[in-house]
Amino acid sequence: MSDRTGASPTRRGVIKGGSAMLAGGVLAGCTGNGAQSGANNGSSTDSTTSNGGSYTVGMAPMGDVSFEGAPESLFVVFSQYADMAVALGHGDAVNTIYSPELSGDVMGSYCARLDGVSPDWKGLSDPLADGLSKEKLYELDSDVHFLDPAYVSTQQNWKRADIDEIATNVGPWFGNFYSGTHDEPPKSYREKYQYYSLWDLFGKVARVLRERDRYRTLERMHSNVLSTIRSKLPPKEERPTAVRVTLNDDNSAFYTYHLNRPGYWLADTRPLGARDAFAQQEWSSLWGEVGYEAMLEADPDVILHLWSMSSKHDIDEVRERITSKPAGRDLTAIRNDRLYPSGMRYQGPIMNLFQLEMTAKQLYPEQFGDWPDYTSGDPYPEIPADEQLFDRQKLAAIIDGTA
Repeated sequence: MSDRTGASPTRRGVIKGGSAMLAGGVLAGCTGNGAQSGANNGSSTDSTTSNGGSYTVGMAPMGDVSFEGAPESLFVVFSQYADMAVALGHGDAVNTIYSPELSGDVMGSYCARLDGVSPDWKGLSDPLADGLSKEKLYELDSDVHFLDPAYVSTQQNWKRADIDEIATNVGPWFGNFYSGTHDEPPKSYREKYQYYSLWDLFGKVARVLRERDRYRTLERMHSNVLSTIRSKLPPKEERPTAVRVTLNDDNSAFYTYHLNRPGYWLADTRPLGARDAFAQQEWSSLWGEVGYEAMLEADPDVILHLWSMSSKHDIDEVRERITSKPAGRDLTAIRNDRLYPSGMRYQGPIMNLFQLEMTAKQLYPEQFGDWPDYTSGDPYPEIPADEQLFDRQKLAAIIDGTA
């Protein structure tokens, strides 16, 4: 093992091409900025070599990352990668996650409907709680860091040399943050950056964990869900207006998010094609902020409240806070009882399947069946078998490796 100095040999022989590319400032694995990738696109063809079963997986911005075996300890910040690990049967390898209680609440709500699938994230540490630190990464000693080095470069006290040091001495970086919204990455990464869909990213992670067959089975399930949705959507002019929000702490405004823009943060709303009540709004950050009067002016038919599949953002409490304001009481969505709980933007494949089904019911009850009464923090509600968009037992069996 490395002696943790800058001149130490590569840890576990895990990263061969990726850290060298980062150290040289070369971001291989890409087309131009803003390109949308397919699952098999990128700088190189993922491959397995005959040298002791080693293999490489290519993804921007890391370039080609080489592994000698499936990683056994997984550093995770954003929950989509933890979700991917669970879906591929490697959930126990996750050693840290952002906001573990909140993420665990949401994921636990869904997995309560999957026999034998019970990821426990609440006992994990939050790597961003006190700022991302090299000391913490050395302490965790992870085989791979599912985090975008471009994102890491925006964190306090992180320079390119620090990023390279962790890749060389601990384990490689493997992540792509800015595909979430297609926001621009930091300037030093921008020219060669590439954007991927959620399921493209999942395919890359499946290659890292050597679970391509399981991924293909899950991807077919996802494709079937999308086909069902497309076949039942009403004409565009008959679809409701909607907005996804989080009510701020002092009840003065809503943080607002688009529904149909590019990016995997919208992988549960974009396929459903509702009319975004704020479609024409351009925000300087990844979300906007609007007051009650602006919300009433837009007056969406449906309001989807993020994080309310957890107990932290109780949907009944959110409704009470909104109706405490005169403009809130006048909102069409409130008067028609169409304020609904929504899940997480940092969604992986399991969350995505449940959230597609949930949002389909909330937006189009006539086509997909009513969304049941729900109390935040409870398990995902029981859905009649003939109204489910995917088979729970089959999904659990795929995760368990018995399908």
